Amino acid sequence: QLQASGGGLVQPGGSLRLSCAASGTIFSISNMGWYRQAPGKQRELVASITSANSTSYVDSVKGRFTISRDSAKNTVYLEMNILKPEDTAVYYCFGSIKPTSRTIGNYWGQGTLVTVSS
Repeated sequence: QLQASGGGLVQPGGSLRLSCAASGTIFSISNMGWYRQAPGKQRELVASITSANSTSYVDSVKGRFTISRDSAKNTVYLEMNILKPEDTAVYYCFGSIKPTSRTIGNYWGQGTLVTVSS
């Protein structure tokens, strides 16, 4: 129900844009965002955005990453600039989705690999 795309290999200092589109039966979506998991490390919340477009970021990406969403397309984006080798990880999108007015669940995308290396 969440399809992520946009990962790849980029040199340090480069940029990438991740996208994650929700599909299926959707009444509304509240929070959306991105986690990442680097090899040998725990998954960490990178950025999130509410339905009112309030954003939050982990300290290590502030000033470099920008999260945004297109509610009409049920899509969340992560613009990543000035990428560093330590940003290398599998990035997972998530969304708090209400399929109906009475149900809600947390859904995950399949993960997209971002590799920052020269």
